[in-house]
Amino acid sequence: MSSRERFVIHLPVVAGDMAGAVRLARVVARWSGVLAQADPGETTVSAEDEQGVRHRVFCDLRMGDGRRCLLRADHDGPCARRLLL
Repeated sequence: MSSRERFVIHLPVVAGDMAGAVRLARVVARWSGVLAQADPGETTVSAEDEQGVRHRVFCDLRMGDGRRCLLRADHDGPCARRLLL
């Protein structure tokens, strides 16, 4: 592990309900995945008045290549970097 300091950017985005927040978070996270510094798999959502209670948007498991699974948090089947059609 690197001894360099790391900093996390918190970018508040507002949605009308939890389902909408999860959908929007998935879009923003997948889009930000083009940046090498982004870790979309760590994306969470919370109610505005309960920001300490976070809900994962993506599966939190690391895959063989060290990157995170980008399927929804409660997916069935094997982990993957993209939706299986």
